[in-house]
Amino acid sequence: MLIREAKKEDVAAIHGMIVELAVFEKAPNEVSNTPEQLKIDLFDDKICSAWVAEIEGKIAGFALYYISYSTWKGRSLYLEDFYVKPDYRRLKLGDKLFDKIVEIAKELKVRRMDWQVLDWNQGAIEFYKKKNAVLDPEWINGRLFFE
Repeated sequence: MLIREAKKEDVAAIHGMIVELAVFEKAPNEVSNTPEQLKIDLFDDKICSAWVAEIEGKIAGFALYYISYSTWKGRSLYLEDFYVKPDYRRLKLGDKLFDKIVEIAKELKVRRMDWQVLDWNQGAIEFYKKKNAVLDPEWINGRLFFE
């Protein structure tokens, strides 16, 4: 098991898992990002970063994050997506990958790490609770889409 920073050649696998995650979250038609754009965003423009979990040369999971800002707390890390393929769950891969992102957050001296979890995803909710995460039910997400 290897947890490492993503490379350009990992983009297709990461994008594939993004699509898998969308299917799992019951929103398969919502992914409009492309592998080409993801590659630009990760490696050319560097607006986000990703780490992968690799087992026997196969990408089994990924975490994608970026630096955000809280006017109350200051620099923050936003974990946009965190996913482990079903066949690799229960191997503690998610623990190692999540812990790596927490380590990065601490190295970057962020004051807060944020992410979202769907209210029906009980497995993820239990995972985050084991990590001593605060899951705040009070906030409603607001979004505007530009296409």
